[in-house]
Amino acid sequence: MALPRLGMGTAAIGNLYRPVSDDAARQTVMAALAAGIRYFDTAPHYGFGLAERRLGDALAEADPRGSAIISTKVGRLLVPSDATGARHGFVDADPFEPVFDYSADAIRRSHEASLRRLRRDRIDILLAHDLGRMTHGDDHPAHLRTFLDSGYGAMRALREAGAVDSIGIGVNEVAICQELLDRVDLDVILLAGRHTLLDRRSAATLFETCAKRGVSVIIGGPYNSGILAQDGIGGATGLHYDYRPPGPETLARAIRIETICARFGVSLPAAALQFPLRSPQVAAVIPGMVGPDQVAASIARLATPIPDALWAALDEEETVIVP
Repeated sequence: MALPRLGMGTAAIGNLYRPVSDDAARQTVMAALAAGIRYFDTAPHYGFGLAERRLGDALAEADPRGSAIISTKVGRLLVPSDATGARHGFVDADPFEPVFDYSADAIRRSHEASLRRLRRDRIDILLAHDLGRMTHGDDHPAHLRTFLDSGYGAMRALREAGAVDSIGIGVNEVAICQELLDRVDLDVILLAGRHTLLDRRSAATLFETCAKRGVSVIIGGPYNSGILAQDGIGGATGLHYDYRPPGPETLARAIRIETICARFGVSLPAAALQFPLRSPQVAAVIPGMVGPDQVAASIARLATPIPDALWAALDEEETVIVP
């Protein structure tokens, strides 16, 4: 599937970190469509159904023919819950609790529930969400075995039946990508936060494997959860890196990158957004957006001319966090 270079991630309109009104979410999607953005990535986990529901409502109004490309995810079932307040990073989310389940039955049930929330007859790209040791720790082998023995087959069956066009994984770590590519065939990998100005761990090994096997790569989290999304980060508060406050070393590296960008007259967010697209294996980058102003900013950042000398300077400064 041919993807546009710029898509929209929807975790933010699922109330990640802060509440967003229904109207603000609708305006964001409408502004994205008006700006020519035709690819939207979402997941049941984002606001526990809230992001999918809001995206579906907006697209039903503005894209009734279903021309927009949608990717969503499986691997968690949403169980009704009375819990309130901030949970798993989401504020004022829908009344459900996400429960990991990578079995075939859960994959099918999650897919059907997403179709209802998205108000669509089909989903273009289906991704297994958050496999890997980073998320599951000691439970990783059991979840991986369930996926390989059961869930992956269900995803293939959905693709073969024409219910989805492409299947893959949506993860935050490189190791699970390599592990799965050695075992199963994937069409696409959505890798969040692992190919950015602050973290280039994926480029040397994963992209080579993907190129050999014809696997497309989508980069999520180009701003590493927000730390690269603005200039003047040295005096900023409330910054996030990988969904938590950045440590002093990470903050220092980010400031160092910003200083280099400023030397060439380029904003930090523009460089951060365009950095993943330097790789020919990257099909699309999907920053989160809230509000028409952030949509407009994303379009402007993507169009910002960036001299080769800036990329060379960033490479020479070795602005890579070593795991």
